[in-house]
Amino acid sequence: MAERPKISLKPQAPKRDPQRPRVRGGGAAPAPRPPRQQPAPPPRHAEPHARLRPGPQPAVRPPAPGPAPAAEGIRVSKLMTERGLASRREADEWITAGWVRADGQLAVLGQRVAPDAVIEIDPRARQEQLRRVTILLHKPIGLVSGQAEDGYEPAVTLVTPANRWAEDRSGIPFTPAHLRHLAPAGRLDIDSTGLLVFTQDGRVAKRLIGDETRVEKEYLVRVACTGEGRLPDSALDKLRHGLVLDGVALRPAAVSWQNEDQLRFVLREGRKRQIRRMCELVGLQVLALKRVRIGSVPLGQLPQGQWRYLRDDERF
Repeated sequence: MAERPKISLKPQAPKRDPQRPRVRGGGAAPAPRPPRQQPAPPPRHAEPHARLRPGPQPAVRPPAPGPAPAAEGIRVSKLMTERGLASRREADEWITAGWVRADGQLAVLGQRVAPDAVIEIDPRARQEQLRRVTILLHKPIGLVSGQAEDGYEPAVTLVTPANRWAEDRSGIPFTPAHLRHLAPAGRLDIDSTGLLVFTQDGRVAKRLIGDETRVEKEYLVRVACTGEGRLPDSALDKLRHGLVLDGVALRPAAVSWQNEDQLRFVLREGRKRQIRRMCELVGLQVLALKRVRIGSVPLGQLPQGQWRYLRDDERF
């Protein structure tokens, strides 16, 4: 039986997708390429509105500085000064250290409160205040009371262990810390001698200086009349009351003769070169001026150029 001829059949091409674009050249369309993967963008900081999954957060203790400063009232530091609790510098230091409470709340610098606010002071502040000293110096001529000026040294340079009075009965041992923040509480002219006070205690400074002080200061003043004869009684009365300096009337003063050429002045204020200017107004020239007492603390037998501590039993 004759073999049938083999007929080869070409496989039919798949039907073309009408949406697929034609390929020029008549060849089969290339297989579609997989989409190119874009590199992952760098991590960005979360924006305020981004939602983040809550995670464990470290415990943070919120600060408790006390109430914010009020817009009205009086500053806590000023109120403390007015009540005699501390000087303005001490008050600021205590507030910064967290030693002051106003109406039960921890005070902050600059805070204002009502004038009748309750102020509480930490005992540590009082202990710090008790450690502050006051020094009495017999100032000689040629030294200035405060900072050096015009080539003249300040009187505080005499406060050294070598110049301490041997008769000091305070029982306070000297340490260099006593020179820190030691400031003059009042002035004494460069050409005057006598009692000059230095202190670290703001309460002492406030009591002795400032417009509100009423502490007596006693002076012995040797004078000479610029005119003929003795000073008339009317001029002495003017020294006691009735003189004006820089447009401001002076407070009444106690003025009397100690001897034929020496006057005793007791003042309750401390204007610059006050006694010398008062004497000039009534025709007197001051030849010598010495301060012998401040409040109830006398110069006593303290030698010139030497110093001692204010004792615990002494008050101005």
